[in-house]
Amino acid sequence: MPRIVACPQCGAAVEWTAAATWRPFCSNRCKTIDLGAWASEAYRVPAEPLTNDDCQRGPIEDDPPRDV
Repeated sequence: MPRIVACPQCGAAVEWTAAATWRPFCSNRCKTIDLGAWASEAYRVPAEPLTNDDCQRGPIEDDPPRDV
C-alpha cells in the first residue's frame, strides 16, 4: 500500500509512488506556487540580527583551522 502524504501547498492527498510526477505536490501548479514563494523570499528562517560585536569577533578557540 503506497504512503499517502499531504500536498505542502494545498493539502490534497498525494500517493508517494514513482508515478506521482510532482510529489510531494499534487500538481505542477502547486509546485510552481511553492517555488514562487521561495523565489520571492516569502519563506524565511527566523533569526536575530547581528550586532557589531558579532561581526567584529575573532575566531573562537574551538574553531578548527581553515585552509584559505
